[in-house]
Amino acid sequence: MIVVTGATGNIGRPLTQTLAEAGRQVIAVSRHTTEVPDGVRHVAADLTEPGSLKPALAGAEALFLLLSGDLHATGASPADIIGEAVAAGVRRVVLLSTLGVATRPFGRTRIAMRELEDTLRESGLEWTILRPGGFDSNALWWAESVRTQQVVAAPFGDTGVPIIDPADIAAVAAACLLDDRHTGGVYELTGPEVITPRQQADAIAAALGTPVKFDELTRAEAKAGMSRSMPAELADDTLDILGSPSPAELRVSPDVQQVLGRAPRPFADWAARNVDAFR
Repeated sequence: MIVVTGATGNIGRPLTQTLAEAGRQVIAVSRHTTEVPDGVRHVAADLTEPGSLKPALAGAEALFLLLSGDLHATGASPADIIGEAVAAGVRRVVLLSTLGVATRPFGRTRIAMRELEDTLRESGLEWTILRPGGFDSNALWWAESVRTQQVVAAPFGDTGVPIIDPADIAAVAAACLLDDRHTGGVYELTGPEVITPRQQADAIAAALGTPVKFDELTRAEAKAGMSRSMPAELADDTLDILGSPSPAELRVSPDVQQVLGRAPRPFADWAARNVDAFR
């Protein structure tokens, strides 16, 4: 049995589907009741309260751990989730970390994630760590402005990074949960090419079959908008990466190809599959 946290999101949902289609028993974990694929059991749990995972972990052999904002919630103790997994007899954990642990290791959020990686390594469990860069699905921030104004507004229009399709992250996670060969692996996950916000707007326009204007924001304008949905420190961190990516952040990693035996999908594929969000 495999437990998937964050099961309603852009990674957890396709991961749950993939594991179910592979014939595995899956428990989908999220805060609130939600629809899940046939044969999948849902368990409501709050990862800021690790004890709430006990019913999901009972009898599980593997755990996919995706924390997102739960890592930084007041009073959160994500290391205790690893302890719960050990106590429940879980054999393997696949942790979704972040590329920033390697490329920008000194920010508060990256320090916390690195500490969680170290806790997992020292736990005695089998483990795999996934470190993706930026997600294609971050383009959904622009969905409303594209629907209502046919505009993508973003900073640093001609500075790109190799963002990745969340479905590819899910596919790598499934492989790591199902195949012992990935035990002890640390995989940096990127898309197949560096792509700029202006090029992303062009790809969305091509998927829609209608023009989409690109409106370049200043850093201050972008931070003001981002700070409405994330801590200001995290907004600054994100803007630092988007505006001045390091050579390590510009690198196209071979790890998706290595794990899946195929290249990662380009942003245009993601845009075509998600075009209804922009209509």
